[in-house]
Amino acid sequence: MYVALGDSFTAGLEPGQPRWADELARQLGGRYVNLAAVGATSEEVEREQLERALELEPDVVTIVCGANDVLFNTRPDSDAYAARLSRMFARLRRELPHVQIVTATYPDISRFLALRPRTRARVEEGMERFNAAVRRMAHRHDVVLMESFDHPLAGQREIYADDGFHPSAEGHRQAAREFLRALRKRFRLTAA
Repeated sequence: MYVALGDSFTAGLEPGQPRWADELARQLGGRYVNLAAVGATSEEVEREQLERALELEPDVVTIVCGANDVLFNTRPDSDAYAARLSRMFARLRRELPHVQIVTATYPDISRFLALRPRTRARVEEGMERFNAAVRRMAHRHDVVLMESFDHPLAGQREIYADDGFHPSAEGHRQAAREFLRALRKRFRLTAA
């Protein structure tokens, strides 16, 4: 079973539209539940999604969150974010010892957004610090990391929706491909 946790990157914005997690689930085969929610912060993922994920006893979990922490706060706390990720990864490892966990950094979310210069600088700096936290916690907890920040596709406008922030249909296809590649590389998986 595969369970997806996170924010709108994973939840998608439009009901019925394909999402990267749906395609990843199709490739993995088996049961699938997407618990991600539009607007979710990392605190909400830990508080509202993690417990349900543990109850489902998945074999694969993806956790991608943090962008809303940066966007919704003028002083995003990367240390608190790192601690939250660490707790989530640790609980998954402790309660589901055989689970395969995958997380990801975010691309530069300020690149295609219409932001004022000071806001753009704040978002860029926040995302750099949050991405550094994801990398540290993934390494610490032996979690598969899908690197989106400096991925060659991250600079291509067509992978973003009209809002310049969320994935387009092509962005979802590419994300599914990259998550599957990360899982296959690490765990020698074969697709369904």
